[in-house]
Amino acid sequence: MAHAQSEPIFDAVLTPHRSLSPRGVRYLLFGMAGMLTLVGAFFAVQGAWPVLPFFGCEILLFWWAFRTNARDGRRFEHLRLTPDAMTVARVRPSGQTQEHKFAPPHWLAVELTPRPGGDNELRLASHGHSLKVGGFLTPEERDDLANALRDALRKLRSA
Repeated sequence: MAHAQSEPIFDAVLTPHRSLSPRGVRYLLFGMAGMLTLVGAFFAVQGAWPVLPFFGCEILLFWWAFRTNARDGRRFEHLRLTPDAMTVARVRPSGQTQEHKFAPPHWLAVELTPRPGGDNELRLASHGHSLKVGGFLTPEERDDLANALRDALRKLRSA
């Protein structure tokens, strides 16, 4: 009996958290530009006009930083557990996909290792192969993910 078309036992898409929407970034940058314009006008009136180009550079630097952050936010990891395999697909911001497969999944171990400072690291391991997952998640989210994966593996093994 082939399980290729079977329903996944566990299916999750992990994405990095972004606290500021693109609209919020625009508001923030326009607000900063407005404030720097006022400060720049004050400096220009005082005769310190050479500082004005630096204010423009600051705005460009912040724009570049938020753009880079938004681009990085397009990456994600897709974890899918079926009776045949555990598949982890990593999609980079460029769209390039890297897929890792653990088959059969019955031997898969979910390892949550504590790190200094209250952090942790989540790894999937089987047959000498280990893969770190959820690196962009918070420690609490990695803990929840580890518990959910363990529950799904328990369900798979008992079936």
